[in-house]
Amino acid sequence: MDPGDNLIVAVDAIERGVAAGGVVAADRIPRGHKMAVAPIETGAPIIKFGQIIGFATAAIAPGTWLHEHNVGLRDFERNSRPAGDAAGPPPAAIEPPVTFEGFRRPDGRVGTRNYVGILSSVNCSATAARFMAEEIVRSGVLADFPNIDGVVPLVHGTGCAMDTEGEGFEVLKRTQWGYAANPNMAAVIMVGLGCEAFQIDRWKQAYGIVESERFRSLTIQQTGGTRKTVEAGVAAIRDMLPLANRVQRERVPASHLMLALQCGGSDGYSGITANPALGIAADLLVAQGGTAILSETPEIYGAEHLLVQRAASAEIGERLIGLIRWWEDYAARHRGVMNNNPSPGNKAGGLTTILEKSLGAIAKGGSSPLAGVYRYAEPITQKGLVFMDTPGFDPVAATGQIAGGANVLAFTTGRGSAFGSKPTPSIKLATNTPMYTRMIEDMDVNCGDILDGVSIQQKGRDIFEQILEVASGRRTKSEMLGYGDHEFVPWQIGATM
Repeated sequence: MDPGDNLIVAVDAIERGVAAGGVVAADRIPRGHKMAVAPIETGAPIIKFGQIIGFATAAIAPGTWLHEHNVGLRDFERNSRPAGDAAGPPPAAIEPPVTFEGFRRPDGRVGTRNYVGILSSVNCSATAARFMAEEIVRSGVLADFPNIDGVVPLVHGTGCAMDTEGEGFEVLKRTQWGYAANPNMAAVIMVGLGCEAFQIDRWKQAYGIVESERFRSLTIQQTGGTRKTVEAGVAAIRDMLPLANRVQRERVPASHLMLALQCGGSDGYSGITANPALGIAADLLVAQGGTAILSETPEIYGAEHLLVQRAASAEIGERLIGLIRWWEDYAARHRGVMNNNPSPGNKAGGLTTILEKSLGAIAKGGSSPLAGVYRYAEPITQKGLVFMDTPGFDPVAATGQIAGGANVLAFTTGRGSAFGSKPTPSIKLATNTPMYTRMIEDMDVNCGDILDGVSIQQKGRDIFEQILEVASGRRTKSEMLGYGDHEFVPWQIGATM
């Protein structure tokens, strides 16, 4: 991948005794895994993408399989000095400016979908929220409102037994508001129990929310129990449907798109095919005045210096480094280590260390300058490439991005992550052809053909076109399968009391 690398990656399995990369394989190299192409002394760096991904724990001869048995990690100095304006200008825009068909909202933002959402303030009201959605679907009333994509219950496992002045409470508060305000929502109802820590009235006051045709709230205790609450909620939703259905798609600039960038179930091809191709698509969107959101802070660990060097200001770079330091402390407090990632599946797919995984993961961000750094679920107000602090667990990370305002999501996977989200459509990008073929009903785009000669630039343009089509209403594979009701997973921080 880089002239300075001392390894190659096997596109297909390399059998022992077969010549590849100018050397003869001394071991069988599984597909997607790494083989040394130069002698590497004990303690010497292992180089991939021109960057250090680990260190040899024993002397390694050319042709040797490189993985956990002979590659380890230790601290080393990386250049984390912010690059400031040296990050350079964004890519040139495509002429003429591109457009898509979206739903224009009263606040000027544009949705790619048109949902009615049911939020629960606490786990105790989750069942009532689901009962409401089930009754709406069972009644068949949605057939009379063709512009509505559905009624979705977005429930979670927290909301009580938490510090009401703590960080976890603030995260949940931002997440709930972000979903209620996401441009893919036409209307929202919030249902609570009544005695929980996460009080609906306090939340409404914090964001200046008032009851209206687009927002209603109620609690089980005040309404008179589960049955009466479900009946009242269903009646409120029925009142909302005509207004939600009134909006029509219209042609708007691509600058209204806010693209969440995700990867999960990564493999040895992720940093070679799907992630850099998605990076090209992200650059194209940024050049149109749109926004791309990189996240998953533990999965940029070890590669953060490359993002810092692209920061539009020293302050932005310092904010990103501050997140890394927080995560190091967070892991230490819970007796964890940052390199407990990659997962077993990632390792089976060819990834050996978090540094290797992170170098591939940041490729999703393309080459645009880093324009901003945001907390989890914080509303994103800047255009360009931005970073949001999230865990690496995909549903939690995507929930934060959607709460931040993402109206479309692109998700790369090498092992075959099963994921979809509501209200934001998720485009699944396969890193390799065998998995794409095996999971064809889940995957939208095959990036494995890059290994067969399709250029990353062309695949990136293809992905960008698919983003525009999905934003204009074309359903993704995960939407057709019905994913999204259970993928609302707010980040839980702090003690459950």
